[in-house]
Amino acid sequence: MTALRVEKLTKRYPKFTLEGVSFSLERGGIMGLIGKNGAGKSTTLKSILNLIPPDSGEIELLGRPFPENELACRQRLGVVLGGIDFYRHKRLSAITRVTRRFYRDWDQGAYERYLAEFGLDEEKKVRELSAGMRVKYLVALALSHGAELLIFDEPTSGLDPVSRDELLELFRALAAGGERSILFSTHITSDLEKCAGGITYIKDGAVLMSAEKDAFIRSFQHLRTPEDTAPLSLEEIMVRTERRSFHV
Repeated sequence: MTALRVEKLTKRYPKFTLEGVSFSLERGGIMGLIGKNGAGKSTTLKSILNLIPPDSGEIELLGRPFPENELACRQRLGVVLGGIDFYRHKRLSAITRVTRRFYRDWDQGAYERYLAEFGLDEEKKVRELSAGMRVKYLVALALSHGAELLIFDEPTSGLDPVSRDELLELFRALAAGGERSILFSTHITSDLEKCAGGITYIKDGAVLMSAEKDAFIRSFQHLRTPEDTAPLSLEEIMVRTERRSFHV
């Protein structure tokens, strides 16, 4: 089953166009969405979620057209876009009391188990949590209402290496059972090498390539020079591609 299918997604602004973005994420998969700042990653995620209504295109989430079934789909969706700094002076318990009212399948027992597993104290205020613990709290909220698709915008940005590795290990564990799928944007290519099974590369508002990770890397090896003694890494692929006008 396909967890997410995006077909010819388009959003036009006066000075930027997201043009015909298409890719798919299989159930139980982890896909990284990459591209330099301003390439269209956040616009893509927000358009998928109908936070920015797209001009055209088709979105299918967990087998159902979206946004026609937006309310039902959101019950099975977990989203982390930009953190929760707005609530930084609130206790986690207060945020949770409000959040759980929106989900008919809220499982308080599961929520308490995830708090314990992630080492979260519900009586702490958001401002008292590290960046990594804030992301884990948001993941706990998503999992407590049975989210099957998790969408993150730069979840590891600003985290120290240890916290980043912990979060990526959590991603791998969540997807391992085949019931949950993860799409996350990032500019940290080493994160993709550790956990992503697929990669979608957006350049100047269009998909340059979307493929399984190994196939993605192989497709760019013609960018190697005679001086290269090893296959190009994801970071080297991005650097060399962004330096030139290039089309696969």
